[in-house]
Amino acid sequence: MKSILCLFILLILCGCATVQPYQKSNLTPGMAKAKIIKNQTSQTEILDIFGAPNIITKNKSGNEVWTYDKVSLDSSASSGYGTLIILGVAGGKSSSSTRTFILMIEFTKNNIVNNFSYRSSAF
Repeated sequence: MKSILCLFILLILCGCATVQPYQKSNLTPGMAKAKIIKNQTSQTEILDIFGAPNIITKNKSGNEVWTYDKVSLDSSASSGYGTLIILGVAGGKSSSSTRTFILMIEFTKNNIVNNFSYRSSAF
């Protein structure tokens, strides 16, 4: 009887669980150009837009530099099967591409964007 009750409670709890939908990243060249304004945008605004940085360092001047690094892998595959008179011919192909995006933001002592740069590549 206890095991049936436990199973019932477990089923109810599982039914209440939610799955988080895939959330697209704001870390793109377009968002960087549109949202980061030198001598205006604050660290708090950057956190709201892009989230926490991957790396925080200081440059020669002692200013904080935040680095965001995103790597995306896209892959696709297809397969097919055809018959050539008597011989069976099977084949498939796959392809993949990798995209990287690195955003570096330098802040002033007052936590305002002093400068920023980004690099994007695809291969």
